[in-house]
Amino acid sequence: MTPQLKAVIFDWAGTMIDFGSRAPVIALCDLLAAAGVPISEAEARAHMGLAKRDHIRALLDLPRVNAAWTARHGAPSAQADVDRLFDEVGALMRAAASRCSDLIPGAAQQVARLRAAGVAIGSCTGYTREMMQDILPRAAQQGYSPDVLVCAGETPHGRPSPLMMWKNLVELGVWPAAACVKVDDAEVGIAEGLAAGAWTIGIAASGNGVGLSREALDALPAQERSALIARARRALTDAGAHAVIDTIADLPLALSQLPIALPKTWSLS
Repeated sequence: MTPQLKAVIFDWAGTMIDFGSRAPVIALCDLLAAAGVPISEAEARAHMGLAKRDHIRALLDLPRVNAAWTARHGAPSAQADVDRLFDEVGALMRAAASRCSDLIPGAAQQVARLRAAGVAIGSCTGYTREMMQDILPRAAQQGYSPDVLVCAGETPHGRPSPLMMWKNLVELGVWPAAACVKVDDAEVGIAEGLAAGAWTIGIAASGNGVGLSREALDALPAQERSALIARARRALTDAGAHAVIDTIADLPLALSQLPIALPKTWSLS
């Protein structure tokens, strides 16, 4: 029997806010530059979607970054370095996130349509609760306030484990996971949804895979823009996403492609 859609769980940066998922990149690049080990934007994006402590650890484990750290500090990075950098990144993340907190076009409208159809709205993020403090009221002012928010550090394990997704479902009081959808722009977020037993929708154009602001993306020649989006689509498809769309504004199309019953009041338009 085909389950009826009960909940949609959204990621934040690159999915609902911050077109291009710029804030984490800005903060991580500033963090490592201050530590004397500058990193590239590509390096900062390589593990996007992980909890920020895990993300810092993964960055320091990159061979080039590890070698640069050893050359600068005289020894490979240790857990104490990860802990210190994590303590420092909070303020940088809050500052960057507060500057990159505009809703992606269509986000508020799609959530309103889901709510009107009786669908619960959850969310989870690789940001800590502290990092979200300035984002939440800003998002609410623009029309987006999910029913549940689960942040990094609020479950024993972060992505790609399913625990943040499952915590959403518990707090929303919905089940089974097969009646729910995870929407995310990062491969690790797709892995989270799959591990939870939910349907997954990838976001290509506005997310980490392209990594450009809306203005920068629109300014590209059409062929280059299409190639970047196609590459992001392939990465999300290869990660196992059941459907991939450009931005959250295309959500109705993706939902219509899933083997899940939509509310009777739901329409593609």
